[in-house]
Amino acid sequence: MSDYLRASFGKDGPTVHRMGLSGSYWPGKQAIHRAVDEGINVFFAYGFDLQMTRTLREVMRGRREDFVIATGPYNLIIGHTSIRKTLEKRLRQFRTDYIDAFLFLGVMKEQQFPQEVRDELLQLKEEGLVRRVGMSCHDRVFAGRLAAEGDMDALMVRYNAAHPGAEEDVFPHLAEHDPAVISYTATRWGYLLRRPKQWEERIPDAGMCYRFVLDNDNVDVVLTAPRNLAQLDENIAAVAQGPLTLEERAFMRRFGEQVRHTKKWFM
Repeated sequence: MSDYLRASFGKDGPTVHRMGLSGSYWPGKQAIHRAVDEGINVFFAYGFDLQMTRTLREVMRGRREDFVIATGPYNLIIGHTSIRKTLEKRLRQFRTDYIDAFLFLGVMKEQQFPQEVRDELLQLKEEGLVRRVGMSCHDRVFAGRLAAEGDMDALMVRYNAAHPGAEEDVFPHLAEHDPAVISYTATRWGYLLRRPKQWEERIPDAGMCYRFVLDNDNVDVVLTAPRNLAQLDENIAAVAQGPLTLEERAFMRRFGEQVRHTKKWFM
């Protein structure tokens, strides 16, 4: 595996493949096995993606240290789920004694990640039940501040050609504490694969979107969420090409700017 596809998972972390597999769209047992065969060792699971949990607990048997499992409770607008209960359930599902990265998921703003939640996560780490704690967040400025403070040692942030703001809001704050950084939605929920109005040039494929993210060495892992084995194979082959050319990177920034200004309800 090339250095381009290898990184340390945060400070003193294990070496990981820089593409991680999410089971969000149920890619199938065969796809999960293919990922493992290709050296992918970071897996993100919500818990309801039973293909992921069932397959991995079989694959990990006898070699748990070779894998990095990221999961966590999902923040709710009206309150948060029981953090410890969620952890206990994931430990049972994966039949493991610890979770590598336990993240409070879906934080839209700072108020949804209060100190009591952070303290509870840190307590679980103190007990040895998790190795890294953190959160996934849409508020990049807040994520950058958490990175600078150093209490959270794993951050999951949005970063793609249409939303490159982490380059200013998050990445400059990583150096001192070096938290693990997981990037999600490299294709911006598929909109980087569609032709915007008034756009007459080519459009990128998914591989170019993943390579754009991986070209930034502040990102330890970019998640891919294929729907099937064929999509996973395409993405693996694409990132194996290595960094984008200067022309390709300039094109991705130009195209991303166009997509960012396309009006959609979630943008």
